[in-house]
Amino acid sequence: MIYLVGGGPGDPDLLTVKALRVLRSADVVLYDRLISAEVLACVNPRAEFVDVGKEEGQQCEVQRRIVPLLIEYSRRYRSVVRLKSGDPMVFARGGEELAELIEAGCDVEVVPGISSALAAPELAGIPLTYRGVARSFAIVTGHGREGVLQDWSAYAGVDTLIVLMGVGHRRAIAEALIRAGRPADQPVAFIERASTPTERRVYGTLAEAGSLDVEAPAVWVIGEVVALAAGARTEAAARSRVGG
Repeated sequence: MIYLVGGGPGDPDLLTVKALRVLRSADVVLYDRLISAEVLACVNPRAEFVDVGKEEGQQCEVQRRIVPLLIEYSRRYRSVVRLKSGDPMVFARGGEELAELIEAGCDVEVVPGISSALAAPELAGIPLTYRGVARSFAIVTGHGREGVLQDWSAYAGVDTLIVLMGVGHRRAIAEALIRAGRPADQPVAFIERASTPTERRVYGTLAEAGSLDVEAPAVWVIGEVVALAAGARTEAAARSRVGG
């Protein structure tokens, strides 16, 4: 059996019970670059560990090798785990790998994980929906194919936007959303390395997003709900005192 397992945002306490059980009984684990050391420590210590993480510019080349590796290992081992950060079916190419493995005749099971798109805002105290403030949210990738960004006007009217892999293009994305009608003074938050000991939160406005000091990986939240977080309120109060 090949398991496509979601490793969550990084904190091993946020693994699902099933994911933990599968990891503890794995014979081989092919893991992504963003899988934390703490999550890897939950894997059967006798398992074979295979790093298939992708650095910038290597995505397509490495991805082409992953499914053949999974098929090869499935012929040698009883339990093969493809371990992805977050949820395997949310901007993690899990759907593509699932389709290829099924086409190859493999037995595959998906083990959902907690996506950082949901975990990061919630850990920062940012509700994605809130009565009277936000009735909808959208999860969007900020990493376009071949460097071409999408039409951001389609998301101008969504109450809450969660942008994954958008740090590198944050200035262009923010400018595109403002041109499409999103308020320039709308609050935003970047949550770096959510759920890990080095988690960091950066707050500002949409107009300021391009100049904020942010490092990847970070989940970017855009919307009025950001102002509901205690950290955002503290930041706003500090700005008010400086302005006064």
